[in-house]
Amino acid sequence: MMDILKTVEKLQLPDCWICAGFMRSKVWDTLHEYSNRTPIADIDVIYFDTLTTSETIEKQYEQQLRKYLPNEPWSVKNQARMHLINNSNPYQCSTDGIAHFPETPTAIGVRLNNNLLEITAPYGINHLVSGIVSPTPYFQKDERLYKIYQQRIQKKQWKSIWPKLQIFD
Repeated sequence: MMDILKTVEKLQLPDCWICAGFMRSKVWDTLHEYSNRTPIADIDVIYFDTLTTSETIEKQYEQQLRKYLPNEPWSVKNQARMHLINNSNPYQCSTDGIAHFPETPTAIGVRLNNNLLEITAPYGINHLVSGIVSPTPYFQKDERLYKIYQQRIQKKQWKSIWPKLQIFD
């Protein structure tokens, strides 16, 4: 994980974080006393840049990351444009983007900044470290969003991987 954090730090992207499953899965693996890390579908790297919001630049950043660590499943997204995809108001920063993630234990970011680990967690880390899954306040605000949360819970099948989880539906 430190190699991944150091690699992302090399890009020096503004307001940059690694989020979602990168941290969540590691914490849940630890809670379940797994000796091997559960594979993750992708490494979600987010940043916030209002000046360059092209998806093409995100793909270029993914290519740069692949040059450093070619076997990792990189996914880079600029949160300055993600509100359009998520049909919400413009985000103010990366942490605001994370606050619009579907589940509380997924709404977390980590980064390396001058050899110091930093965490952003708009809803805290209690749900993450307790194995609790619930929708973020944004995904509780209307039925359409709540259905998206429910569909993700069904699709992800987290309880089959981490049986100690408490999933609130």
